[in-house]
Parts: sequence; C-alpha cells; structure tokens
Amino acid sequence: MNHAELKNLLETLYHKYNRIDFIEHDPILIPHLYSKKQDIEIAAFIAAIFAWGQRVTIINKSKLFLSYMDNDPYQFILHHSENDLKPFIGFKHRTFNDTDALYFISFLKMHFSKYDSLEDAFMMNLSAKNWDAEQSLIRFKEYFFSIDDYPARTMKHISSPKNNATCKRINMFLRWMVRKDKQGVDFGIWKNIKPKSLVCPIDVHVANTASQFGLIEEDSINWKTAIQLTEKLKSFDSEDPVKYDFALFGLGVSREL
Repeated sequence: MNHAELKNLLETLYHKYNRIDFIEHDPILIPHLYSKKQDIEIAAFIAAIFAWGQRVTIINKSKLFLSYMDNDPYQFILHHSENDLKPFIGFKHRTFNDTDALYFISFLKMHFSKYDSLEDAFMMNLSAKNWDAEQSLIRFKEYFFSIDDYPARTMKHISSPKNNATCKRINMFLRWMVRKDKQGVDFGIWKNIKPKSLVCPIDVHVANTASQFGLIEEDSINWKTAIQLTEKLKSFDSEDPVKYDFALFGLGVSREL
C-alpha cells in the first residue's frame, strides 16, 4: 500500500469511527455528561486516568467516582469537607485505590484554587507559541506531585516521557480537550495548545494496527514509539495528526484487520 492509498484508508476510517454514536461505548462518554468547562475537564481527567481494561468497567467506575462528588465535580473539588471524602474510602479500580483518589482530589483542589482551567497545568513555563508535548507532560507530573507528603504509590498513575512511558492516558485526555471538529466527539475547549502539537495516544490496539500499516517499527511500545507514530501521521495531516487515533483504535478494537 503506497502513501496515497494509506492516507485514503486512514481518512475513510477516521470518518467511520469519529461519530457521535462512538461516545456511548467509550470513556469519553463521561465528560459528555457535563456542560460546564471545569466539570468537563475533571470528569475527562478521571475517565482518562481510569482508561485501562474493559471500556464498560472504565465507564462504570468513572460514574461511581463522580457520583461520590454528587455529579458536581467542580463544586465538590472547591468546597468539599473531610466528611464528604468518606465515600471514597474503599474505592478501587484495578490498581487505583482510595489513597490515590484522595490525593487526586487534593491536587485538583490545589490547582482549581489558583487556576480557572486544567489547561494551565499543562502550560507550566510554556508559551502557546512554543508548546511542546514532551516538556509539558514532564512538567505536569512534577507539578502534580508538588504537594508535600504525596503518596509514592500514586506516582504510577501519572506517566511521564522522562521514564519513556507512552503516556497514552494523558495524551488521550489532551486529545479530548484540544481537538475540535464538526462531529463533536472531542471537545476542543482548550485554545493555547494546538492539535498539531499533540502526540497520538498509543495502546495495544493502536500499536497493532499501526504496525500492520508499517507506521511503527519499535518492538516495544514506549514514548519513542508514540513520537514515531505521530511523525508518520503528520505526513497525512500535519495540522491534526492525532485525528487518526480514531482510525487506528477503531480498526484495532473492532478486529476488522
């Protein structure tokens, strides 16, 4: 398959899977339950962090977590009391437990007490003109764990390119917040970060499809693989390369190959 044929196929698959009915079966359903910007950000962040395993379980656990916030996450983050945190005791999703949950809430309270948007957490010492995904994700993790006495076990839930991790969940969260098109799946509520600067989320489904198309060559999936894939996708659309996440993931999870 030559370059033009592969681009045509990816465009076809992008339009096939970038549909509003995709939402009901994907973790992006969770932020779509809200309309206020900060509620969308918090719900999306939680859903993205929970996004490993079966999608039905991810959705259900995200809904449960947000129900403990009375489905009003921004107000809960800003105004909760110690007593309001009791429902989180015993919460568990795979390796994410109540210790992690309470620290995530502490971080979000610290951040939203100072800033109006989670976008600011990804702009630390970076300008809109020169925003770089790798530096942003490295600085985000450092900022996330800037509270004294953070639990060491929670660090595994926020990936960083510094450790050569794919950062799939954070990259997916950024795609949700930054990309915008007529289909309305992604939100596009952040304006300082441009779609062309994003890195494609890569998991086993995306990696398998990308490998079969000859888009990646790495034996192991890591940050370098994600960059390699994104650079290849830029040859098909330099302004919005991560839109092909829909194509690669959709085809991979449908097992149509």
